[in-house]
Amino acid sequence: MKKNFKPENELLFLALGGSGEIGMNVNLYGCDGKWLMVDLGMTFSGGEYPGVDLVFADIEFIEERTKDLLGVVLTHAHEDHIGAVPYFAGELGVPLYATPFTADLVARKLKEAGLTGKVELNIIEDDHGEFDIGPFSITYLPLAHSIAEGNALLIDTPYGSVFHTGDWKLDEDPIIGEPTTEEELRAIGDEGVLALVCDSTNVFNPEPSGSEGAVHKGLMEEVARHEGKRVLVTTFASNVARLQTLGEVARETGRQVCIAGRSLDRIIEVAQDNGYLEDFPPTVDFDGAMRLPRGEVLILATGGQGEPRAALSRIADDNHRLELVSGDVVLFSSRQIPGNEISIGKMQNQLAAKGIEMVTDRQSMIHVSGHPGRPELEALYEWIRPEVLVPVHGEMRHMREQARLGKERGIPSNVVQSNGDIVRLAPGEPGKIAEVQNGRLVLDGDIIAPADGEAITMRRRIAQEGVIVVVLARGTAPAVEAIGLPLDEDLPDFVAETQQDILKAIGKLKGRDASDPAAVHEAARLAARRAARRWSGKNPQVRVVMPGLREASAD
Repeated sequence: MKKNFKPENELLFLALGGSGEIGMNVNLYGCDGKWLMVDLGMTFSGGEYPGVDLVFADIEFIEERTKDLLGVVLTHAHEDHIGAVPYFAGELGVPLYATPFTADLVARKLKEAGLTGKVELNIIEDDHGEFDIGPFSITYLPLAHSIAEGNALLIDTPYGSVFHTGDWKLDEDPIIGEPTTEEELRAIGDEGVLALVCDSTNVFNPEPSGSEGAVHKGLMEEVARHEGKRVLVTTFASNVARLQTLGEVARETGRQVCIAGRSLDRIIEVAQDNGYLEDFPPTVDFDGAMRLPRGEVLILATGGQGEPRAALSRIADDNHRLELVSGDVVLFSSRQIPGNEISIGKMQNQLAAKGIEMVTDRQSMIHVSGHPGRPELEALYEWIRPEVLVPVHGEMRHMREQARLGKERGIPSNVVQSNGDIVRLAPGEPGKIAEVQNGRLVLDGDIIAPADGEAITMRRRIAQEGVIVVVLARGTAPAVEAIGLPLDEDLPDFVAETQQDILKAIGKLKGRDASDPAAVHEAARLAARRAARRWSGKNPQVRVVMPGLREASAD
């Protein structure tokens, strides 16, 4: 793709993140020479990249076109939609747009990054707030989701309207907020919608996602059932409606609330600053919670995904001021995110070993998803009646399935795309017209680096195979250190044999090779690696250090 590529006399869609994967959402719309970004999210590495916690989409394409980028519109405050903002907003140098709750969380992120006052943050105060950016006219449309102020976007352009769903569901009793009604959505469809760019996460779910109101009833019944026991509920910190429910459950069951987890403290503070959780009960600290009779406290804790530093994992590991003992109860008011099975299982086994009872959404109505099942998708198709369906926010299997569902339900056209595919929505037949660079970046310490760069690749190889360091100094025997090889008590014998192998390999060099540092280096490297393979079956990385001459790593 040429660097001077511009969307001239056409409407384009380009996902740089979130298509072909769940998370890390970054979407671009191009119209008449200008670009608009929708969301700037991140994801967590889950161990895929050793030593790395945060993963970002590679947004080089738009970084090369910042003079044509008009702004970043944020649909809601989940990390996979706003998490990359503090890392890239300064460089992009364009205004941000968000509703109050989202804007508050973004402002705190910008402050932590030292960007307060350096990035323009526009707050769209009203439900159905409207504003213009270049050729784009944007309307926020509240939709239910597992966070306060989830929004779709209606993006009007000279080529037609795009309904960008963001993350959403249908919920007649959402507890928090007032979603756009069926009548309002049908009216949008009556006006004509060119493209529906739609969340694919739960397309395989044949049932509706369920209502937060039903969870309110389920949690009330479940907590009341455990009279006289200490109850801990773990849930996603950002789910303000769930926190509202748990506050009411605590009050009605005669329990005081204890909060365990900084992210919960932060969300409660931001929610109350923006008019939510106004009647949330006063909380007690850890020491106060431990002094209360067991049946008079309700602990709300982070860590339902088994995160090792989160409150519930530390409680399970006896590394927290809060304590659970045999007979106490943990309610998992959250779903298990794919990839977290091992960490969650480890934590639950620790809790089970203590005699703690656990209840999940498989046993009781204590959690519902924030994403639409098939009936909800079908309803939206009927109300909006788009000409084109563009599935996003899903792995390829999710997006393909949604495309099939949309076709079955009468949507005339669909485009299944992946990160980096430029899709022309109008004029003419919608479809892919080009590909641009895409990929992943990682936050490695304080440095943003390519996920497939040498540092991460080498770290992964070392983690898998180990490393051997060989030091060749004149007049002394080679020094050999093996790191990460399964040798244990055999290590001294391995080192001695490897030293001899290296000396023999160097001694076999003839003529110029005998005095050539490169040849000596390679002979030592190969000898050490062969010895490691012979002793351990591993193929470690080998670094040969030759003081005063050269050092290099191999493989």
